[in-house]
Amino acid sequence: MKAIRFDTFGGPEVLHVAEVPVPDPGPRQVRIRVRASGVNPVDSTIRSGAMQAIIPTTLPAIPGIDVAGVVDAVGEDVTDVAVGEPVLGWADAPAGSYAEYALASRIAHIPAGLSFADAATLPTAGETAERGLDLLGVRAGETVLIHGASGSVGTIAVQLAVARGATVIGTASEENQDYVRSLGAIPMLYGEGLVERVRASGRQVDAVFDVAGKGALHDSIVLRGGTDRIITIADPAAAELGVTFSAGTPKDWSTGDLAALAELAARGRLTTAVAGTYPLERAAEVQRLSQGSHVHGKLVLVP
Repeated sequence: MKAIRFDTFGGPEVLHVAEVPVPDPGPRQVRIRVRASGVNPVDSTIRSGAMQAIIPTTLPAIPGIDVAGVVDAVGEDVTDVAVGEPVLGWADAPAGSYAEYALASRIAHIPAGLSFADAATLPTAGETAERGLDLLGVRAGETVLIHGASGSVGTIAVQLAVARGATVIGTASEENQDYVRSLGAIPMLYGEGLVERVRASGRQVDAVFDVAGKGALHDSIVLRGGTDRIITIADPAAAELGVTFSAGTPKDWSTGDLAALAELAARGRLTTAVAGTYPLERAAEVQRLSQGSHVHGKLVLVP
């Protein structure tokens, strides 16, 4: 099968097309004929080697975590899904989702009305959004500041926070202000003067969720008056500032939560955003784009 592989850690240029054997599913695994693979910023940090302490990667490796497609084969002890059914989930390393086929042991059914590309936006972004809001204890009547509100995680986090009854201030670039507003948030430009803009809104910030990692922690601490109830998933300055850095691992992946998100999306009660679909051969380019600050939603690779 055709896959994207990297044989050494490094920049996007280490990604290349390779012909590799089709993997066989093991116990409690399914093999998925990939129809869409979501591209996450964490894919780039894994590829660079920066995540070795948290997500050890054995080389050579096929990148990609988020997968949507059709069950092609099932391993032993798989009883809740059959060949031919559409599913989404998290690909099992090292046979990642940037390929024509992937293995997965944590999956959910794709409801009618949800496309493969939209389904591929949900696994990692959805888990990250829910984990962050839970760790912050966001509840009704509070105001939460979400940095990077127009990205794949931000898109879901804003909507889930609003659904909890919270008021959301979402930072984004100028071109994404209307989009953030459409999600139910108060849009706010990021960058210099952020503290003054937030204070001018008249809102007291109860919690901060930084999903962008663009240097907004200092302003967040000022707005909170300390480091309490601030979480980042992307800013390496967290430790020196005393801010909680939250990195998800496979133990955090809940198929039940994923199925619930997919059902909300299929019913039109959760907006998903596909920033663009690209062939596998353009994986290096797409990873570069995913590391940028102006992506509106999730980038998706299609075999």
